[in-house]
Amino acid sequence: MEFLHVDKTLKRIDEEAGYSGGYSKEIVRSFRMRMQLIRSAVDERDFYQLTSLHFEKLKGDRHPQRSMRLNKQFRLILRIDEGPSGSVVVILGIEDYH
Repeated sequence: MEFLHVDKTLKRIDEEAGYSGGYSKEIVRSFRMRMQLIRSAVDERDFYQLTSLHFEKLKGDRHPQRSMRLNKQFRLILRIDEGPSGSVVVILGIEDYH
């Protein structure tokens, strides 16, 4: 799948090995693992198959967004758009759910 970073900090975390953006090592490691999964996914169904991700659609005014678990407290927020060559995962941010 193609992907796009909206958040410049997350883009740097993804691209620069030593950069943490102020997040803990655990969150950075989990984020990078999720990015590997996103890169290797054929489509969004791959995310649902990995139940440990807790990949889910958000509700209400966040309807087009989805989340996947980084740890018990933090979630990666994303949106899936249709691009000319298929689905594009738009990485929106990391949020504290507690």
